[in-house]
Order: sequence, then structure tokens, then C-alpha cells
Amino acid sequence: MEPFRTLTSRAVVLPRRDIDTDQIIPARFLKVTTRDGLGRWLFAGWRYDAQGTPVADFPLNDPQAAGARILIGGANFGCGSSREHAPWALVDHGFRAVISVSIADIFRNNAIKNGLLPAVVDEETHRVLLARPFGEVSVDLEAQEVSAPGVRARFSIDPFARRCLLDGTDELGFLLGQAPAIAAYEQARREEGA
Repeated sequence: MEPFRTLTSRAVVLPRRDIDTDQIIPARFLKVTTRDGLGRWLFAGWRYDAQGTPVADFPLNDPQAAGARILIGGANFGCGSSREHAPWALVDHGFRAVISVSIADIFRNNAIKNGLLPAVVDEETHRVLLARPFGEVSVDLEAQEVSAPGVRARFSIDPFARRCLLDGTDELGFLLGQAPAIAAYEQARREEGA
């Protein structure tokens, strides 16, 4: 995954509360074990009608949503089951950050492990961002700040998760990156015991 430092993008606003993982990626699309192509089915139950035609007034179908990399969601974003396919679908669609006033714990952890930054902001900042569909938003992971014209807010993130996102790696990649130090330590222990 690519390192995350600062991201400035138009933001898609989806103000609904309690958007659960089944709404993010419906269960009927969970027959795959790879992430590729899941973005096509992101929010499929809201994005397409029963015939598969795009619903005109759904935010992701608006031409202004093309290329947007930030999603502003309603409170309790990502609640529901722990399906990892939800952040896979968001990332495959092109999103790198989700901002809300509250994000479900399991979703937050899965998001971080898949290169998607979940940023929780205060209620006033959230209200301002929700009121600006397709407005430009910046997310600075190094400074742990979200900003838009007239608004700036800090967000917190676990230091290890932050380091992984900044480096563009996951937990396994971090551990594999320690292989030379582990090998040197083991060699030194063998030499001490010889």
C-alpha cells in the first residue's frame, strides 16, 4: 500500500447514521478473497436500483464524486459485522480516508490494516464537513489534523497504526521489515553461546 502523509481531495458526504458493513459492501458480494473489483459494489444497495441502474441522487453517482479520496460519513460509521471486505471496497473505489464523529472499533481496526485512515473529529467540525458535499478537505496524518476552509481539527490514532500508515505497510510488513535486526540479534546470541 502507498504511504499516507497528507491527502487533499474533494470529499463525498454520506450523512446517514449507523452505516453498517453490510451497507458498505452487501453480503452477496463477499464470495471473493481478493480486494480487486469490490469498489464497483461499494454501497450497492443504495447506489443501484433493482435493475442495476445507478440511482441518480446517490452521492457516489454524482459526477463530482469522481476521483474523490475522502468520505465523510455519519455517526457510528462502519458498525455491524467485522467483514474486512468493507475497507477493501472503500480502498478499491479509491478512498484513503473516512472522517466521522464516531467510527466503529472493529471497522476502524480493519481500515487501518488495509491502508484506509479512519479519522474521528469533534461534532462541530463534523457538522461543517457534512454541510459541504464535494468540498475540498485535507487530512494530515503527520500532524493528525483534518482541515477545510474555515475549519481545522485534530484527531487521534494509535501510534503504531500511525507509523504503519505513514510507512505504507501493515503489521506483517512491519514485522518482515525487522528481519535484518532479528537475524543480527539471533547471530549475536549464537556467538555469545559459542
